[in-house]
Amino acid sequence: MKIVSKVLLIAATILTGLVFIYSAYTKIYSLESFESFQYSIVEYVKLPWLLSALGARALIGLEAALGILITLHLFGKNKWILKLALALLAIFSIYLVYLWIYAGNDINCGCFGDAIWMSPSTSLIKNAVLALVIVLIIRYHRGLDFRYAKIAIPLICIGLVATPFIYYPLPDSQPQWLNKGHFQLDMSSFYAAGKKDAPAIDLRKGKHIIAFFSLKCPHCKMAAYKMHVMKEKNPSLPIFMVLAGNDKYLPDFWKKTNAQNIPYTRLDGQTFTDLVGYSWPVIYFVNNGWVEAETNYLSLNQATIETWMTKP
Repeated sequence: MKIVSKVLLIAATILTGLVFIYSAYTKIYSLESFESFQYSIVEYVKLPWLLSALGARALIGLEAALGILITLHLFGKNKWILKLALALLAIFSIYLVYLWIYAGNDINCGCFGDAIWMSPSTSLIKNAVLALVIVLIIRYHRGLDFRYAKIAIPLICIGLVATPFIYYPLPDSQPQWLNKGHFQLDMSSFYAAGKKDAPAIDLRKGKHIIAFFSLKCPHCKMAAYKMHVMKEKNPSLPIFMVLAGNDKYLPDFWKKTNAQNIPYTRLDGQTFTDLVGYSWPVIYFVNNGWVEAETNYLSLNQATIETWMTKP
């Protein structure tokens, strides 16, 4: 009976560690998945962009570190690794309760990125099961120990927490200013006779951020989601989208971006590519019809836009 209990504890420990590892992996395995996790922190937790960028990287690294150490049965002195895992689950659970109240239960909480859709309530059940298993491991499993474990375990933690910062360095927040290379953006197609979705304002006057997105382009979806979050944080931002693509892709675009709070117009594929070419997204800083700067969705920065808007 003792052998069976020991085998079950070993198996439970490995499975628990693998859950943490998989959770970290699904948030970082692609740039789109990572950025989605980071933007969701801004949208739901309401943290500033920089803190969200730092927090997302640190949380993913911590999840990976805990997962690997638990899988290897390296619990540290007084099993502090397991206790830290419990604390992290508690923090995540508080966030899930908040998310459930704030946004409802019919959303993906992001615990496993976009790999597994999971509602806040389901994830809370998952966390409760994990917490129970970890408590049992703390109570009944000694884990492994070796001479240099006190040094190795903190070093592994530090190394893995630092890894996301190396893998996804903080992007430069400055757009590419064109200086004397300003060019006038041809917006005549936006206001073509009979166009039903023509802009309600004259984009040729004043300052505007005009973004060109293909409905199928994954990077365009990430940029639109980021703009949606910016617009929620500051509704006065003069952001406008120009969309191209088949109507059948529009529902998925809205589902992935939540960008219905941003005004937009549609262009046919040929007119769209004549304006911006075949590499998307294209995001312009436009001042009285003239393009002053261009940025990508990684460098797109709310503070930079707000500063630019105040300049004469």
